[in-house]
Amino acid sequence: MPAEPAAGPNTAGLTAAARTRHELTRAKAVKALHDLQRQGVPVTFGVVAATAGVSRSWLYRQADLRQQIDQLRQTGPASTSHAAEGATQSSGASLRARLNQALERNRQLADDNARLRSQLAQALGEQRQPPPQVARQRSSRHASTTIGPC
Repeated sequence: MPAEPAAGPNTAGLTAAARTRHELTRAKAVKALHDLQRQGVPVTFGVVAATAGVSRSWLYRQADLRQQIDQLRQTGPASTSHAAEGATQSSGASLRARLNQALERNRQLADDNARLRSQLAQALGEQRQPPPQVARQRSSRHASTTIGPC
């Protein structure tokens, strides 16, 4: 029986990249959670996820973040009228920030779409043109020849 293949040389790099990505994602979620709490915005999984740019399901899988969000949901924002006004303003600011993020992402996707359309048009154009050898054969076949006197 053949021996099992050893793990490839890229596994260490992939593991490190995944760990780094996880840490950066956690940092974004924690920052969003603190920002929302500081602004007095009602904290929900959806708002935290949208503000941090992560999925709600990812938040639910992070036990400590889930516990913090649940606690903040139960306590809610401060009940004073001044805090309620600030929460409304912060909520508007939060929505504007999310809208700007979505618009920027939309611009990026539109640019990607245009680039890909151009590449596709180029590839289709190259497929339509016959290779140079075939083009020469066609032109020699259709060349007129002069017939001399009989």
